Amino acid sequence: MALQDRIRDVERRIEEACRRSGRSRREVNVVAVTKYVSAQTAANAVAHGIRHLGENRWPDSEEKWRLLQGQAAFHYIGSLQTRKVKDVVGKFDYIHSLDRLSLAEEIQKRASALGIDVPCFVQVNVSGEESKHGLSPEELEGFAAAIRGLSRVKPIGLMTMAPLESEAEETRPVFRRLRELRDELNAKEAFAAPIAELSMGMSGDFEVAIEEGATWVRLGTVLVGIEEEA
Repeated sequence: MALQDRIRDVERRIEEACRRSGRSRREVNVVAVTKYVSAQTAANAVAHGIRHLGENRWPDSEEKWRLLQGQAAFHYIGSLQTRKVKDVVGKFDYIHSLDRLSLAEEIQKRASALGIDVPCFVQVNVSGEESKHGLSPEELEGFAAAIRGLSRVKPIGLMTMAPLESEAEETRPVFRRLRELRDELNAKEAFAAPIAELSMGMSGDFEVAIEEGATWVRLGTVLVGIEEEA
């Protein structure tokens, strides 16, 4: 399927998921996960209206960033090592994987030096899988309190990755729980400001995630495909 056809098909599926759940299409943002495709494919996606690109390593994304900065927002969607913060802050517009205090402190240090704020999603391991990164749900309130004093770190929402299931419907409890956690944290005024966003749902389960409240879906194969880096 050609790129424009995949984009059109994904758009149709998003609209249908919004309709089923009584949501406005405007509430859902798409991050095209371009980490497995060439800079040219990423540029083609931007030419067809994609405005958010997801990458998980600076060396692999540098060419795309230099080509497309100013045309698309860049989202860091992989696990972020503290020593790599210097490569990410100032280049990526969003970080989807804030999962520990030491990382938040390093982001604060780098952002302060640059004079910028960094919108972050707090990563939550809702499923409890050992193979996944993220805070446990029980750690969230304490973490929110710990980062209140970090003025350059701006939590805007929560992120999770659901288990890889054969049936997308089986991921629903994970997505539902993330939405509940966001609402519980806001009710307690846990963060310095309310958080509104939910980054959840990928190629195999994004429609279920949207039905459960996703405001950002991260789509790779279904949207831009997979290819060898040029």
